[in-house]
Amino acid sequence: MSDSISRLYVYVNVKYDPTMLETYGIAELAREFEVTPRTIRFYEAEGLLAPLRDGQRRVYRPRDRTRLRLILRGRRLGFPLAEVREIVELYDAAPGEAGQLAYLLDKIAVRQAELEAKRRDLEASLDDLDGVAATCRARLAVLDGPGKARKRARKEKRP
Repeated sequence: MSDSISRLYVYVNVKYDPTMLETYGIAELAREFEVTPRTIRFYEAEGLLAPLRDGQRRVYRPRDRTRLRLILRGRRLGFPLAEVREIVELYDAAPGEAGQLAYLLDKIAVRQAELEAKRRDLEASLDDLDGVAATCRARLAVLDGPGKARKRARKEKRP
């Protein structure tokens, strides 16, 4: 094969890459995921996203879009950014997606245990507040007498 044909072949194959056809702008991704462009730029600065550049314009590929979805899901679930980074970066490393999913399941179990503990703490706090409020109402009833206590109870029930 001649040198010029070889260069043409390489050029054509690079330009015809179908994954390069579907791209997104920063505003488009921000609208889709309901975040600000600044949020997306932050994840880029943190090394979690690596868009292509067309002059000053950021050009995001489907891979970047998927990574952004994973990042936002991890943050919404309460994972720290460092753990989100590990989860997202596992996808590209051996053992790939299987390793990523196993790691994610471990992190989910830890996060669920943390949230269950918080739920128990919140329920205990709410029970304590109910008890204190009942004690306060009872004491006010004694201090105010029966007439004022009924009026106060009606006022407390109003929104």
